[in-house]
Amino acid sequence: METSINQDAQCTACAPGLAGASVARLNSQCFCASLPEGALRRAVQEELAAPEVFALLEERCPHLFSAQPVFIASSQRERMASAVRAIETVIAMPSYCAAVLAQAPAIAQHSQGHVKGVFYGYDFHLHGDQLGLIEINTNAGGAMLNAILARAQHACCEVMDDIVHDRATAQRFEDEIVAMFRQEWSLAQAALESGRELRTIAIVDEAPEQQYLYPEFLLFQKLFEQHGIHALIVAPNDLQWREGRLWLGDECIDLVYNRLTDFYLENPNCAALREAYLHDAVVLTPHPQAHALFADKRNLAILGDAQRLQELGVAEDVQSILLATIPACEIVRPEHAERLWAQRKHLFFKPNAGYGGRAAYRGDKVTKRVWEEILAGDYIAQNIVLPGERISGTPESPAQLKFDLRNYTYDAKVQWITARTYQGQTTNFRTPGGGFAPVYSIDDQDLMANQTKLNAMLA
Repeated sequence: METSINQDAQCTACAPGLAGASVARLNSQCFCASLPEGALRRAVQEELAAPEVFALLEERCPHLFSAQPVFIASSQRERMASAVRAIETVIAMPSYCAAVLAQAPAIAQHSQGHVKGVFYGYDFHLHGDQLGLIEINTNAGGAMLNAILARAQHACCEVMDDIVHDRATAQRFEDEIVAMFRQEWSLAQAALESGRELRTIAIVDEAPEQQYLYPEFLLFQKLFEQHGIHALIVAPNDLQWREGRLWLGDECIDLVYNRLTDFYLENPNCAALREAYLHDAVVLTPHPQAHALFADKRNLAILGDAQRLQELGVAEDVQSILLATIPACEIVRPEHAERLWAQRKHLFFKPNAGYGGRAAYRGDKVTKRVWEEILAGDYIAQNIVLPGERISGTPESPAQLKFDLRNYTYDAKVQWITARTYQGQTTNFRTPGGGFAPVYSIDDQDLMANQTKLNAMLA
């Protein structure tokens, strides 16, 4: 899970200084590592006092963290932030809400005041200078794991000193996480005209102890407890709806941090949570309406379509950002089967309610059997935007990985950016050398000054 590095090493890509290397050159040639051997263990065991969490990470998640960072330019970071703001501007419009909620389950009509939803994940591909939004998730995992990854970061050479994350950065992110949950509670209480304090949070998922990211649930539990909020990790079927409240045994639940992939609480084992939510007896975040408005893949066919945006009354400047960032996308319909099959090598097919790359297919890999399943299911077809590429390993034994960029957001603001490095069709945590990687943003002026010097040297 951790990679040993030479703390005094300085790789050929960044030896001249960051001003002498383009982002592409760094990602393709830099072997610098920012996760020294033992640093993650110390961050989890000593700083967070959670040795049992590190043991679980070692046992279950050997390829969860990459030792090597991913580099982006500051302008690329701002383009992603602008896309997030533009999308949430549209989603706040009554015309968009009416169009999307008309095709959503009834529970998506329910809202709890102005509760936003925690940990939206905006996932981008960055290939060269081409930036494309691949999807939006409303229960994006990994935020706390990235916080501990930041705590464990070290510069392996002088060049990395100015950009590597430090403990203070990680601490600020953790403080923002707690403030976000308190804000969700406050927004709900304002709508209910209640002044109750947030006392108890339940982190809810199916069979939580069996989940791959269960170690993250334990980290969240510790974080909440450190800030005076009692936290429980619980399966939905263990909850009870009685006396107008949501209970776990004799403990009353105030807020549910929802990690379920039953986005509309349709399964019978979610009955108690569903009733409590519909009666505003518990604050649920993220909630079903958030999934309908943000994460249903069919929405990409609206957000990336000039005609639909015009019909909704979206401002021209917002349209420009969306059309430059969201790849062309359409709902798969049988009447378009022949055309889509002919174009399949340029398309990626995803289920409308999909998550985590499940049942998603790159068009050039689709067989006739799978194609029939796609036509019979509820799918979108999205123009392919290639993922980024990151060299991994060592100069003697290099490996080529792909990466995407996940922006964790709250209320249209980017809180943290991470990369997920991998091999294969979609992101996974099974690739040696892959996993979550810190993202380091370099100012464009440094890059431009650098490139000028490099060009002059090569002239």
